[in-house]
Amino acid sequence: MSNSEQRAGQFTRMESARRQTQHQLDLIDRQIMRRMITIIPQLGRRHSGYRRGKAPEAGAFLERYRANLAAITAERQPEIDALSRKLARQDAAIAALRARAGSDGTVVAATGPGGRTP
Repeated sequence: MSNSEQRAGQFTRMESARRQTQHQLDLIDRQIMRRMITIIPQLGRRHSGYRRGKAPEAGAFLERYRANLAAITAERQPEIDALSRKLARQDAAIAALRARAGSDGTVVAATGPGGRTP
């Protein structure tokens, strides 16, 4: 097996690991959004009409939504931070491999976001 074949295999494995990490981050984001979607009906019920002649506060729903989103995100923040750091390291390693491959004269297929070739 030649050096360029080994490097191409390594590059493929690195990009696959990066896609997996990105998938995990996307999964967490979807889980947070799913939880928020289930909470939205409960947020809208408070002060849902005129009380003593006062109109409902216009920004109250948005404030409650943001507070709940912040709380739910804070629960998962350590996991999000760890995956984000891992993703940054993987991006740096892939960029370094591309740079090394370019300086050696071997060609490594460039890929775009999501690991797809442009």
